Amino acid sequence: MSKNFLFATWSGGGAVPPTLSVARALRERGHGVRVLADRSLYDEVAAGGAEPIAWTTAPQGDTADPAKDVLKDFEARTPIGAFARLRDRIVCGPAADYARDTLAELRGRPADVLVADSTLLGALTAGEVAGIPVASLATTLYPLPAPGAPPFGPGFTPATGALGHLRDRIMAKLIVKPWAKGLPALNAARVGNGLSPVDSVIDAFGRVDRFLVLSPRALDYPGRRFPSHVRHVGPRLDDPAWAGELKLPEGDAPLALVSLSSTFMNQRNLLGRIAEALGTLPVRGLLTTGPAVDPATVRAPGNVLVTAGVPHSTALRHAAVTITHAGHGTVVKSLAAGVPLVCVPLGRDQLEVARRVELAGAGITVGKGAAPRTIARAVGRILHGSSYQREAQRLATEIAAETATDRAVAELEALAERATDRNEGAPGHDPAGPSGPARTLSN
Repeated sequence: MSKNFLFATWSGGGAVPPTLSVARALRERGHGVRVLADRSLYDEVAAGGAEPIAWTTAPQGDTADPAKDVLKDFEARTPIGAFARLRDRIVCGPAADYARDTLAELRGRPADVLVADSTLLGALTAGEVAGIPVASLATTLYPLPAPGAPPFGPGFTPATGALGHLRDRIMAKLIVKPWAKGLPALNAARVGNGLSPVDSVIDAFGRVDRFLVLSPRALDYPGRRFPSHVRHVGPRLDDPAWAGELKLPEGDAPLALVSLSSTFMNQRNLLGRIAEALGTLPVRGLLTTGPAVDPATVRAPGNVLVTAGVPHSTALRHAAVTITHAGHGTVVKSLAAGVPLVCVPLGRDQLEVARRVELAGAGITVGKGAAPRTIARAVGRILHGSSYQREAQRLATEIAAETATDRAVAELEALAERATDRNEGAPGHDPAGPSGPARTLSN
């Protein structure tokens, strides 16, 4: 039976393709799908068959254009400064605006399920007000505190011994503390819509029926324990609509795929150093700049082809190594293809993703300020170290098993069915009317 899903997302770079992949899969199964998003995503949403709807009062941005980027975290001088921009410009600061727009859409055209990017606490608040099932999408590793893992963010190795566990306890408090500055704005959005305030921003992330992690469980820590509403549903491996067509460099030398952020992160200089490094190696380089960097601005040697974008899922069939900023999307696509990595984290969640790759034995991490010689040495180690290929292939097998069925779609369809059962038992229920806190559905 066809259901109606309302998605809520924002121009968040690598978070967009996996979110729209889920929306497209639901649409292909005959469901009605609408996507609240920035106007800059209109074409990408429509290309997947969903109906695009623009935010009206919530922020409008375009990460392909640094001048229109809402976050501009590339201007931040410290990781805390970059975090504060996400908190104040997306997660908490405009929560009332996201809630207002989402509620207006739900009241105009009710939905069976609201599916929102996990960072949009304002949109999640609207779902709680509307009293419909709410699913939160995390398009990276599970980012919230959970037993069995170090605090998320710094890229720590798992603790060993008393000192290691003391480190984790101290850092956990330090990492959570900056969220407190966003609590007044978030609670203002909640109270203004008839909900009770929450004690912490971290608590608000868990007020959903399902928290779907679009990441391989195999890439996370084996002993990590998650709340009952969290589901690892596997990564989305589709290419974005803007990826273009594949063109490979000439020759038959090993192919090195280079992919840094699809958003602007001051990566132009690093792209140049990577190109220079590949020029010293017997490889073919396929360097993709993404929408935020003009390929013409990157100088490259003759064995390196520079282009705005290619479909990674196809290019990776030919690749021997991927050199990347450790964005989650590029990493999981590479691992799904059995391709080991050289990770050069630039910020955001990338230290964590790179650390998991290293711990899995499927890659090497170098600093973002690394010289061409250092980068070339890391690429050489990957190409000549059979263990990296072996571990990448092991993860490819595990990811293939995780993605054999579409678990994200199954979870969302189950939410929609349970919503129908619940409504049938409650005559007169208004799916867009006020309600108390969202109820967690049983497993």
